[in-house]
Amino acid sequence: MTNIKNIGRFCTTDNNGYILNDASLKKINPEYLKIIEEVTKYYQTHLGLDLHSIYVRGSIPRGLGIKGVSDLDTIAITNKDSNDIDSKWVDKAEQELNQKYNFINGVEFSFYYIEDILKTNTFSIIPFMIKTHSICVYGEDLIVQLPNYKADKTLGNEHLINLKNQIQQAKGDLDDNDDIEDILDCCGWIMKIIVRAGLALVIEKENQYTRDLFRAYRIFSEHYPEKQSEMKQALKYAINPVENPNEIIGFIDGMGNWMINESEKWLQVHNPKKVSNMNL
Repeated sequence: MTNIKNIGRFCTTDNNGYILNDASLKKINPEYLKIIEEVTKYYQTHLGLDLHSIYVRGSIPRGLGIKGVSDLDTIAITNKDSNDIDSKWVDKAEQELNQKYNFINGVEFSFYYIEDILKTNTFSIIPFMIKTHSICVYGEDLIVQLPNYKADKTLGNEHLINLKNQIQQAKGDLDDNDDIEDILDCCGWIMKIIVRAGLALVIEKENQYTRDLFRAYRIFSEHYPEKQSEMKQALKYAINPVENPNEIIGFIDGMGNWMINESEKWLQVHNPKKVSNMNL
């Protein structure tokens, strides 16, 4: 039985409505510092001079990490196009760290080219995550060079514009899949996307944002009480993924398709040009 805890919080904002970054080195539980140090060494060893800086994002740098549940999500900013970075070592490094540190749900290495991060004329989720939910643990901190962000339709659009493709991808990955770890990863991934998309549907009404799944579920349910039980199930799947691909696909065929329809309605109002392009 999945135990859903009333945890998390909405992002705080300044007087102008811009989201404030509440991540801090001081908030990181000391037990996570050793693994962050090892992740940093992996990046330094394999990237060398191509490494610009490293960030830890998500719940851990905000002091909200939960043993056995929270991932350690890291971002490396590179001085070379990330497509040209040799990442063959990553899978082995993640496996070694996951086996060594069982109090985390997984370690994620990722790479982004510095020129792409600083190109902020259009919204992109990674600069947003660095600016609002991350802490620099190595190198030059780019946060001060990034723009401020609000909980508005631009952010909502980011969570909804690719939802249909993400759900279709999840179904394709699950179909005839017998790799248990892969199924669990896919289940957790798509359910987090669905829960956060639920928040995106009401972001213009609430002018609030959170990455915390429980808060996203609750605020969605206030606006869509008829869908509360389904979104609660998505939250349960996100927290405690299941290994039955048919069960996951069955849920996606129901709640997932409903979310796609609602997202397309939302996008038709807030981003009609992109919806037209999607339907071509």
